[in-house]
Amino acid sequence: MTRIIAGTYGGRRIQTPKGDGTRPTSDRVREAMFSSIESELGGFDDMRVLDLFAGSGALGLEALSRGAGSAVFVESDARAVAVIKGNIRELRANGQVVRAKAATFVEHPEDPRFDLVFVDPPYDLATESVASLVRRLTEHSAADALFVVERATRDPFAWPDGVEGLRHKKYGETTVWYGR
Repeated sequence: MTRIIAGTYGGRRIQTPKGDGTRPTSDRVREAMFSSIESELGGFDDMRVLDLFAGSGALGLEALSRGAGSAVFVESDARAVAVIKGNIRELRANGQVVRAKAATFVEHPEDPRFDLVFVDPPYDLATESVASLVRRLTEHSAADALFVVERATRDPFAWPDGVEGLRHKKYGETTVWYGR
């Protein structure tokens, strides 16, 4: 089980999808990630969040717990979608779940001005594909949006044109990249 680290839902446990189709971000990595985001943004008040490749929804739910105004969770796996919906219902959170492939969603997002974008794809998705998704998302995000990309440490990541890389941090097999 995964837990929400801080905020309104802090300490509450959420369900994760069964099987090997998802890879939840560990509590340790999520805690460090959110500390870094908070220092970069100064807080989460009323932010519009996109959690792409949402899995359990832990990243978007953590942002909502810390004060984000809304979150869109995009996931293609039916079991994971059911888990996210259950987690939102259990927490009474302000989240919308979209069952779609990430590449399809980024062509026509329903809320086109995200302030914080999480991109946490399966590690086997090619780096070029991830960069392409980010490039497309820049067209549908606020001008000063923060992008957070989680990748396997063994796979280098390069930001597409239009996104300034801020920093990256390694956590064993996981590296988190931050860009604007």
